[in-house]
Amino acid sequence: MNIRVGVTISAPPQAVWNVIEPIEHHVEWMHDARAISFVGATTRGVGTTFDCLTQVGPFRLNDRMTVTEWQPGRSMGIEHRGLVTGRGRFTLDAESGDRTRFTWSEQLNFPWWLGGPVGAAAARPVLERIWRRNLRTLAALVEGT
Repeated sequence: MNIRVGVTISAPPQAVWNVIEPIEHHVEWMHDARAISFVGATTRGVGTTFDCLTQVGPFRLNDRMTVTEWQPGRSMGIEHRGLVTGRGRFTLDAESGDRTRFTWSEQLNFPWWLGGPVGAAAARPVLERIWRRNLRTLAALVEGT
């Protein structure tokens, strides 16, 4: 399943990066992320590994994630290695007027016991709605409103 959502934030890319760079604070704007704990001492950059307790409705998953891409002010990539596998990526593109287009894309694979491709298709509109809300929260956090 592929999902892509985005939002325009009234702040330059570096200001947006300053908010998303501390991974441990993602729970402040990701409503489905309940807790993040790092595996090892590294908390920034490629190779950073962490466990993210995620909850969507009654479903709770503890996913192991590893940072695969780290370009400050531009992009962050993640590999999901939990029950749901796949890759995610945040991109920050400068727009006129000191604004940033923030795009969140995910390619996720559901296990057979969560319905595989059928479960993914059913989950897609729910996850899109949650992630759009997450992006509205991120924008408000960055913009200070």
